[in-house]
Amino acid sequence: MSSYKLEAGTAQHIGNRPQQNDRVALMTGTRAPGYVLAVLSDGIAGAAASEQVLHTAKQVFDLFKPGDHPALERLEQLLRDIVQETHMVIKMNALAAQAEAHASFVGLLLSPHGEAVWAHVGDSRLYHFQNGACLARSGDLEYVEHLVATDRLPPEAAKNHRKSKLLVNVLGNSRKDPYVTIGHHTGLGAGDVFLLASDGLWHFFTDAELGAATSRATPRQASEMLISKAGERSQGKGGNCTMAILKLVRPPQDAGNYTVQKLRRAV
Repeated sequence: MSSYKLEAGTAQHIGNRPQQNDRVALMTGTRAPGYVLAVLSDGIAGAAASEQVLHTAKQVFDLFKPGDHPALERLEQLLRDIVQETHMVIKMNALAAQAEAHASFVGLLLSPHGEAVWAHVGDSRLYHFQNGACLARSGDLEYVEHLVATDRLPPEAAKNHRKSKLLVNVLGNSRKDPYVTIGHHTGLGAGDVFLLASDGLWHFFTDAELGAATSRATPRQASEMLISKAGERSQGKGGNCTMAILKLVRPPQDAGNYTVQKLRRAV
């Protein structure tokens, strides 16, 4: 039996943009009882690509049959499959529409065995906190190293990859396949918190601030506070702001299930 229970929620704010292009969802798998998948995507030039991320993620997750206790590599492959299938569909849709659509991706899979696996593409972020301290966060470092190693780019040029459509790391880019960053953690317990966030949120906070906010409050309370503070710090000029918070907390104490016989012995 798990030594924790899951408190989770999602939240969004449109910011000063004309429309909300971010998408976020918490999912359970049809054939994977006890597993939870969180997915967040930031659509570029519209919400078509980010909507496709959620649609494909649900389809792939519903087909997933984990068995008794799958290896971490198999859980990682599930997230890679979501990325690759979504990338292909977005590109095919772009050909039909004669207009490219792009999206970021961050996905987190929690297993009933106390394991967490995550995958990341683009400028959305995943954070793992434990009692408020940041244990891990996704970022651009691995992608920059990948560009230097595989494309033989000078390090300074790789760091400026967002300035070039040839280098940008997104789903749906017809020029480059997405580079997927993978992470995992085993032995989850009460005090572990995961935050998935679009750049309209994480851009305005330090790791310590995000860790403190998500550890001290419920997901709903934390999301309301973070959205309010992001709007304040952006001075009303912030973009779409989206997050998912998954918090592991101690289960309530068992009130007891005493039978008449037990009570008689106690007397």
